[in-house]
Amino acid sequence: MVKYLIPCIYMYKGRAVTGFGQKNAFGSGNLSEIAMKYNEKGADKILIFDFSKNDADHEEAISSIRSICEVSRIPVMAAGNVKRVEDVKKLLYAGCSRVVLNGAKSENMDFLPEVSKRFGKDKIAVSISSVSEFSPNAEKINEYASEILLLDNIEDTLGSMTDVPILLHTNHGKEARILDLLKKDCIQAVSGSYVSLPDLDLNALKEKGLSLGIPVNVLKSALDWADFKKNADGLVPCIVQDYKNDEVLMMAYMNEESFKKTLTTGCMTYFSRSRQSLWVKGETSGHFQYVKSLAIDCDRDTMLAKVLQVGAACHTGNRSCFYTELARSEYTEKNPLHVFQSVYNVILDRKKNPKEGSYTNYLFDKGIDKILKKVGEENTEIIIAAKNPDPEEIKYEISDYLYHLMVLMAERGVTWEEITEELARR
Repeated sequence: MVKYLIPCIYMYKGRAVTGFGQKNAFGSGNLSEIAMKYNEKGADKILIFDFSKNDADHEEAISSIRSICEVSRIPVMAAGNVKRVEDVKKLLYAGCSRVVLNGAKSENMDFLPEVSKRFGKDKIAVSISSVSEFSPNAEKINEYASEILLLDNIEDTLGSMTDVPILLHTNHGKEARILDLLKKDCIQAVSGSYVSLPDLDLNALKEKGLSLGIPVNVLKSALDWADFKKNADGLVPCIVQDYKNDEVLMMAYMNEESFKKTLTTGCMTYFSRSRQSLWVKGETSGHFQYVKSLAIDCDRDTMLAKVLQVGAACHTGNRSCFYTELARSEYTEKNPLHVFQSVYNVILDRKKNPKEGSYTNYLFDKGIDKILKKVGEENTEIIIAAKNPDPEEIKYEISDYLYHLMVLMAERGVTWEEITEELARR
């Protein structure tokens, strides 16, 4: 069983606080900033406790959680103030990977089966602070929850009563104790005060865990470094792509040490030939590259990395190092995402730089009501075309609809990236 380190953030009125019932800021108090720091230091997930005291604060909290999910490369779990099925839905749609129900509240246990079936068992966890809370609901939790958030150090007792993986939230404040807890078969993850220390290097803690034989969550290569074909300097070139759109960002070199560090930390680490030393991409600029996948070519002499790129990949400030075009032959772009983005960019340009006689500018000039009217009309045209045996007609109408939909997106400031991220979350 893979073991996880999960820092927790206590949230009150949209700010990070030091603990339950306290209003003192934790660190900077900025939730997204703290979450990104955990991302960079090797956290496997982030657990958010919402300490809202009323519905208005809770809605603000969901908005804050959405902001965290938008910037975090690792999964975000949400606990606290989940009172209705609608709360679970809102948190999942905000981007949370899992929502924690309070096992002490009978109403939560009443709708546990419903949310588990509706959203998926893997999306639902239950928090427990005592055996007396678990026992009356044991059957439901065992069947409908994918994880137990345990709020007290009774893991051995609870572990004997259930096979559901345990995420232990503990106040133990020493490294050795955390590693001992991770060794236990019943514990899948540890959270709490020590793991949440803002300056704790979780990657270093994972390396210590590996040395003790603990199966912590790090990348594992299907091939050893010895299996690769290196150049005369003992290096392997690595081509880097944006995982979202396959854009080629850069090329750099790895040696064995940088390859292993990349696997351990999840951050792209290279060997600088000019400095003759390792360098973590983004270490000085903040433009980190987080690994999504690594592959080797058929000759085993060139790697391909797909990454989540923060900011620009190139030291010039360009997104990609390959920004200088040398030659081009005319061709029609067929990649759907590229086509959508290209058309959308033209629509944005028309909005910014109006062109006389442009139909797009006509729609923008008429305003939102005209745009909505056209979207509705084109939607109806698709329905009519779908009843027509000629496949060309429906292709034409869908294309027309998508164009008008993109005009609406531009009018309301919605991007394709936001749409694809929302679809991916669902």
